Amino acid sequence: MTIHRPGLPGDLPEPELLWARWGLLAVLEASTEEENTPSVHRTGHWADAGGLHLDDCGCTWWTLARRGPGRFVLYGEDESSDVKWHKPAIDMLAGAPHWLPFERLRDLIEGYELGCVYWYENGAWARSPYPESLDDDGLDCGMSRFTDRGDVLDAIELDEEAGIDPETLLDRAERGELTAETVESLVAGSAYDHWDLPAMLRALRLAGLSVHDGEGAADGDGSSHVVHAS
Repeated sequence: MTIHRPGLPGDLPEPELLWARWGLLAVLEASTEEENTPSVHRTGHWADAGGLHLDDCGCTWWTLARRGPGRFVLYGEDESSDVKWHKPAIDMLAGAPHWLPFERLRDLIEGYELGCVYWYENGAWARSPYPESLDDDGLDCGMSRFTDRGDVLDAIELDEEAGIDPETLLDRAERGELTAETVESLVAGSAYDHWDLPAMLRALRLAGLSVHDGEGAADGDGSSHVVHAS
């Protein structure tokens, strides 16, 4: 899937699919050490009560959060974004729905820490209008890692003893069938010594990647929702 520069709302996949791919990587990378690290210093992919996060502690960071049934917000920054430097200034919240986390977003804007904001409701992604003079908003460099399924598979590192291949694991996540039993079996069969099963299971509950779980991913309003991948 091609992402334009600057991004277009139609460039993004269905949010459940984006959530499933991102959430799987958060589960595979989960560790107790990272859980105890302040968010501003964490790296990689992770899940918490606020949603799914990505940060390379360098040039890109992103958050995908649920804001109630059928509502998502995606925001973050890549160094390729020209939005915050554009003259005249671009209002990234123009036309935004009332349910966005405005306090958080305005704090980021005031600190020149935000590159773009996209939101999803009524079955479609949207963003504020951009002037024709804007070259890039960072969406491509930030999200192409999730929109290209091959890139997601390349990011899944498993050894031959794991008993499951990356494509099968990703298929299960996208279908909402990534269960605790699957993760436990993966860790038990793997020769890797870096897996942190308790942390992985906690991340799995936070991401809610199984339609069979009693607990789902936390929405931005505190309610519970189970992910159904598209």
